[in-house]
Amino acid sequence: MATKLTLMTKYRLLISFLLAFPLVTQAQQKGPVENVTVTSENTKTGVYTNDKGELQLNVVPGDVRKYKAAGVVRYGDFGARGDGKMDDVDAIAATHAFANMHGLPVKANDGATYYIGGKERTVVIQTDTDFGKAAFIIDDGEVENRNASVFTVSSGLKPFKLEKITSLKRNQEKIDASLPGPCLVTVTNSNVKQYIRFGLNQNNGSSQTDIFVVDKNGKVDMNAPIIWDFDQITDITALPIDEKPLKITGGRFTTIANKAESKYTYYNRNIAVRRSNVLVEGLEHRIMGEGDHGAPYNGFINIGDCSYVTVKNAILTGHKTYNTIGTAGKPVSMGTYDLLANRALNVSFINCTQTNDINDNTYWGILGSNFCKNLLYDHCTLSRFDAHQGVANATIRNSTLGHMGINAIGSGLLLIENSTIRGRSIVNLRPDYGSTWQGEVVIRNCVFVPMNGKSANASLVSGSYSGQHDFGYTCYMPEKITIENLRIDDAAHPENYQGPAIFANFNPEMTDTAYQERYPYVKTKSVLLKNVTTASGKAVRVSDNAFMFKDVKVRGEGK
Repeated sequence: MATKLTLMTKYRLLISFLLAFPLVTQAQQKGPVENVTVTSENTKTGVYTNDKGELQLNVVPGDVRKYKAAGVVRYGDFGARGDGKMDDVDAIAATHAFANMHGLPVKANDGATYYIGGKERTVVIQTDTDFGKAAFIIDDGEVENRNASVFTVSSGLKPFKLEKITSLKRNQEKIDASLPGPCLVTVTNSNVKQYIRFGLNQNNGSSQTDIFVVDKNGKVDMNAPIIWDFDQITDITALPIDEKPLKITGGRFTTIANKAESKYTYYNRNIAVRRSNVLVEGLEHRIMGEGDHGAPYNGFINIGDCSYVTVKNAILTGHKTYNTIGTAGKPVSMGTYDLLANRALNVSFINCTQTNDINDNTYWGILGSNFCKNLLYDHCTLSRFDAHQGVANATIRNSTLGHMGINAIGSGLLLIENSTIRGRSIVNLRPDYGSTWQGEVVIRNCVFVPMNGKSANASLVSGSYSGQHDFGYTCYMPEKITIENLRIDDAAHPENYQGPAIFANFNPEMTDTAYQERYPYVKTKSVLLKNVTTASGKAVRVSDNAFMFKDVKVRGEGK
């Protein structure tokens, strides 16, 4: 949305205000303040809404000087009541507009409860913000625009097109561009479709896309390399990366859940992080008012089109699972998330937990992601890690994963260490996207409790692949799997249990050479087992499908 930034001055203003004026015009150059007109007339400081519903803020010159001298601005300065009843979103948005213009941090009052109703009013955050111990009630009972975020953390820097680049190669180390500084580059080829989904939520795929970081000389950060060959490019955009970190701290948020029809009309009533180099620390999010139906959510913390983002010491909440009819015409459970990452690099979740039981399957798994690179869980206790449309490199360490476990497709290294996994398998390679991992899996110093201790035929790596569906890419199993110091707690097993399998039966129909894959699956070459023990006392075996995995070389022992 176009931003309006208006500075109205009059010749009769005091000399002191004239001295402040250059600072205001300089701030205007940093980038627009979304949907807010800021003026500084010698009348009265206040927040207003015009006939078009646009927000207007006037700050008298004396107050400008006062807030700048204080070095911080608060929501109460522009009329927020904080009583939990009056809608404070206009005052909150105006406060951030003023703070963004003058480069001032924002602080909430610790004792306040800020009510945010369903009005379409996105608060733009471009400076450090301390929500502190303040409470925020976000009421989704009647929402004007479910696609409008409540808060957007954005950059004042502007994206620009890289018109001269017409193709790219996988693992290319440099692009032909001279840039103002480090940039996040997003590239698309709409003529190629990938991630052509299979199953109850089948679709026609997504346009080929990639995202990576380059320095001012166009050198690609090879820790998050280009992962596709682009024979054509229909769009390529560079967004300069802010060098100064931005911090969002504290805040006790409660969402009053929507009661919309249970269908795929996702709600984006969230904090959307659209700026690189951001720390979100100490935030709490709870959910109340969920009934027997409702529309799903696209993450309360929604991270996208950015790099170097850390969510730390956060308390989150899994959403209740609702059902609908999928694109295949059959009932499906809808994914609904408190954490979401799309087209994001170097995203870390550190010491994050959730308020509800990570093993309660009435709540959906807490994280979803698409087109990401270098995702990290460290010291997290959460119901799920999930990479839908691909992740390049992911690490789960010092963590406990609940009933939905680790679901992933992608490439690079998937590292799981010092963690406890309580799902159906240690790693589920998502069948709806081809159960593909082009790279290596390392599982080290872990405990696996199949189905959280329920009776189960345990398998370490699960998935499904018929070889009859075109996903838009060649599908791979991990080339190499290393499993070291793994304890499998499979004491609660069925009577006919033969011991844990390394691989689930990915294709029960593939029992001999008569079965032909139209789109051949590239199988695992080798598995290394070292110090793998089971509570059942039964040895680890390859798979129920001995034929499919007959060429896999297994070294070491597990029992």
